[in-house]
Amino acid sequence: VQLVESGGGLVQPGGSLRLSCAVSGFTLDRYAIGWFRQVAGRKREGVSCISKRDTTTYYSGNVKGRFTISRDNAKNTLYLQMNNLSPEDTGVYYCVANAWITTAEGMCLNTRTSDYWGQGTQVTVSS
Repeated sequence: VQLVESGGGLVQPGGSLRLSCAVSGFTLDRYAIGWFRQVAGRKREGVSCISKRDTTTYYSGNVKGRFTISRDNAKNTLYLQMNNLSPEDTGVYYCVANAWITTAEGMCLNTRTSDYWGQGTQVTVSS
């Protein structure tokens, strides 16, 4: 199982980025999957997740309305479109998958030893 994130970088406040997570070793629609972020000095936070079988999504309160998660099962790739970015969005963004979790909210609200993690991609929002 491998998850490889890309698309991070430096962007000015108000700008946009699209993160991608290419997965291999498993079929994307058989896993709940999502994006977590790590901000220095803070606990990892589930930002946005998508459910295992359908396209039910979950967003944390501080990104709702600005971020959009989507999945392309044919390409086995997960995306996170991030708009109107602010310095508070700065952090390392990780793609996380789990075969045992079914709901988007359940995926985002906890981490588990059964999770698969990518290596992360840095997002820096600064002027």
